[in-house]
Amino acid sequence: MSKVGFTAEELVRYSRQLVLPEVGIKGQQKLKQARVLIVGAGGLGSPIAFYLAAAGVGTIGIVDDDAVSISNLHRQILYRAEDIGRQKAAIARDRLAAINPAVDVVPYSQRLDSFNAIDVINKYDIVADCTDNFPTRYLLNDACVLTRKISVYGSVFRFEGQVSVFETPRGPCYRCLHPTPPPPELVQDCAQAGVLGVLPGIVGTLQANEILKLILTRGTALVGRLMMVDALTARVQEIAIAKDPDCPVCGTRPTIHSLIDYEAFCSGDREMPIQEEGKRDFEISVEELKRRMDNGERVALLDVREPHERQICNLGGQLIPLRELEQKKSGLDARHELVVYCHHGIRSHAAVMMLKRSGFHHVKNLVGGIDAWARQIDTAMPRY
Repeated sequence: MSKVGFTAEELVRYSRQLVLPEVGIKGQQKLKQARVLIVGAGGLGSPIAFYLAAAGVGTIGIVDDDAVSISNLHRQILYRAEDIGRQKAAIARDRLAAINPAVDVVPYSQRLDSFNAIDVINKYDIVADCTDNFPTRYLLNDACVLTRKISVYGSVFRFEGQVSVFETPRGPCYRCLHPTPPPPELVQDCAQAGVLGVLPGIVGTLQANEILKLILTRGTALVGRLMMVDALTARVQEIAIAKDPDCPVCGTRPTIHSLIDYEAFCSGDREMPIQEEGKRDFEISVEELKRRMDNGERVALLDVREPHERQICNLGGQLIPLRELEQKKSGLDARHELVVYCHHGIRSHAAVMMLKRSGFHHVKNLVGGIDAWARQIDTAMPRY
C-alpha cells in the first residue's frame, strides 16, 4: 500500500483519472471513501453500477428484489442469457467484483418499503433512483429528504429520458417537480409502453456522471434543473425546477415527517399513513392465493390490465381494464370476496381503493401482481 492509501495496481488502474487535475489523488480518495446506493438494478442501474465500480467508488449498494428474465436483456447490460432466473442483486455483486475487486458491493435482494427504506438509505451518501414505478419514486424522495441524502434521479419512457439531482435543502425535491402522481389508469411502465434499449444506457451514464461530480465536488450538478433527452431527435433540453415552499416534505412547513403508504398515495389516497407491518387486510399474497386455490376455495378474480397484457399470461377471472372499472363496476357482485390483480400490483391497488369507496367490502389486492405469481408460484409462466 502506498503512502496515499492505494496499491500500485490501483494507481495504474485509475491512472487516466488521476492525471485529471479535477480528480488527482485527493479526488480518487473521495471516490474510494464514497458510499452510493443504487435502487433498481435494471436498465438505468446497470450502466451506473458498471461505471461507479470502474471509477473506484468504494462501497456500492444494489437494491433489487427481482430475478433476471429474457425481456430484460435488450437493455439491462449487467446480465447475460445464462443469468435468467437468478437474483439481480447477487449477479451485480459478482459482475462488479470481476470489474474491480477493490470495490465493496453490498446486494439487497429485497424491495424497499416504508419499513426498511430509512435504515438502508442511512448507510449511504448518495442514492441513485433507478426505479420504474411512482410509489417507489415518492418513497425514495421522502426517505432521502428525511435523512438529508442526495438523490440522483433518472427515468426513461419509450424514446425519452430525464435526469436530475434532488438535494435538499439546497434545492427542490421530486415532489416539487411532481406534487401528485398521475392517475393510475394513465400510468404505463416499460413493459406496456416499451423503451429503446440504448436509452437507459444514455440516461444511466448521465446519472453516473452526476454522482461522480457530486463525490468529487466538481462541476455544476443538476440541482434545480431537469435534463430531458430525446433519442429520436438527438436533442437535449433543460428546464428549471423551482423549490416549492408549500412542498409537504421539503417546504417551509412540512406535513410529512415519516414515511407513508405510497401505494395508497399513488392510487389517490393522498398522504395515507402506513399501517402496522402485516396489518393491511385488503391485500393477499400470491402464496395465500395459491393455497386457497389448491384447497378448492371459491376465489373470484378480477384482472384490471389491458387486453394485450392478458394475451401474454393470465390467472383467469373477469377482465375489466382499470380505465373502464368505474363505468363497469356495477356488473360485479359486492357480496362475495374478489381478488384483483394486474402486472405488479399498482393498478390493482388503485382498483381496490376505488371499489372499497363504492361499497365493496370483500375485495383484496394481489401483492406483486401476476409478475409475483410468475416469479414465485408458476415459473413457467411468461413474464413481460
